[in-house]
Order: sequence, then C-alpha cells, then structure tokens
Amino acid sequence: MTISDRIFERLKQISMSQKEFSELAGIRQSTISEWKKNKTNPSSDKILAICKALDVSPEWLLSGVDPAASRGKNQEYYVVDIKTDTGLIVERFNRLDKSRRDRLVGYIEALTAELKK
Repeated sequence: MTISDRIFERLKQISMSQKEFSELAGIRQSTISEWKKNKTNPSSDKILAICKALDVSPEWLLSGVDPAASRGKNQEYYVVDIKTDTGLIVERFNRLDKSRRDRLVGYIEALTAELKK
C-alpha cells in the first residue's frame, strides 16, 4: 500500500472529504486529486501537515506500521507543531552549534534534577 493509498483509506475511516482535508492540511485540492488520480505520493514537505490533519503518526503514514500496536514499545521521536512553544524551542535549539547545544542540555538536566528534590 502506498502513502496516498493510506491517506485515502484514512479519509474514508474518519468520514472526511477531500475538501475538508485540503483545508485542514493547507494543501490544494488539485494536488490531492493528483495523488488519487495518478497514484502518486505527496512530497516530503507535506507529510507532517498530512499527519496532523488525519491524526496519524508519520510512521503509520510512511510505512503502515501502527506504533500503538507495537507491543507497548515507546516511540523514539516526537512530532512537534512549530507554532507552539515547544516548536519554537526546537527550532532555536537546531540553530545552535554543538557546544551551545551541549551546554543547554546540561542546563536542562540540572533544572529537572532540581525538580526531583
């Protein structure tokens, strides 16, 4: 099953129209129609918006594997909306050089250790 197959399968499951999906994901309806008509997959820059609109994980969308069904194994990544405080922190963190990242991680570890007291 392709990524676009999973998208259209999910739209059916949640009874969402292509128009509603287009509006939620911020993707033109004509682009979505092309995926269906030509059996093509979305470009990588649209994956997170699709996941958010369909309430699915990137892992499921890309592979069909449901992380919730993987014997209680915790996910090793987060999907973060860049418009949130967490997204802002991640975006700014990624701009730092390695030594400043290490310093910031050390500071965070010290703060969280302090909370445990």
